Amino acid sequence: MTFTALNFIYALIGIVAGAVINALADYLPSSSTPLWPQWRAWRWSERKRPLLVIGGTAVLFFLLPLWLTVPANLIFNSLYIAILILIIVTDLEHRLIFNKVIYVGTALALVGSFFVTGDENNIKLAVVGGIVGFVIFYPLYWFANKLYGAGAVALGMGDVKLALMLGVMLGFHRIFFALFWGIILGGVITLILLLSRRVTRQTALPYGQYLALAGIGMLIWGADYVQRFL
Repeated sequence: MTFTALNFIYALIGIVAGAVINALADYLPSSSTPLWPQWRAWRWSERKRPLLVIGGTAVLFFLLPLWLTVPANLIFNSLYIAILILIIVTDLEHRLIFNKVIYVGTALALVGSFFVTGDENNIKLAVVGGIVGFVIFYPLYWFANKLYGAGAVALGMGDVKLALMLGVMLGFHRIFFALFWGIILGGVITLILLLSRRVTRQTALPYGQYLALAGIGMLIWGADYVQRFL
């Protein structure tokens, strides 16, 4: 493992990206009413969050050039990852995934599909991936809300839109894996929280961050991961 000047440059970019994410995470909810206020009891310290986001983003960006060696892939995936980190923060703190963020991320991913390498994505894979993400998650959202009622389930319409955006970012060949691992990750963490009695069965936990984390993983390692199955 050899670090170059690009790693350190990207670490600085990560610091800037983390600062922007923090600013947006504070600004975006200001005009919206947070849902399910009881979740705020789980909110991390407002003093710690800026440091965690900036530090975590800087470290991740420092490592990205080691994993993403093609310039176009590195640039666009870095932008996608920054957007997903913002979604993780707002979903954790407010149970909100903002339409503005989804629209920007989806539009950027459509543009990026023309520039990244073929094993990453292309416009056909992006469009079909977005459709697949929506088609998989919307029925889950609809049935859960019909069965349990709005607000009583983990899935919201924001998660459906997030699945669509992830499909465009990742393409048809990777969205299935991202959704699968996102669901598994959410289930495992929820089980741990239930067993530790930090939540109850009636607690509707935010789900978007698990999908976003799985999406970040597939953006970094997905191309190689998919080749093992195709």
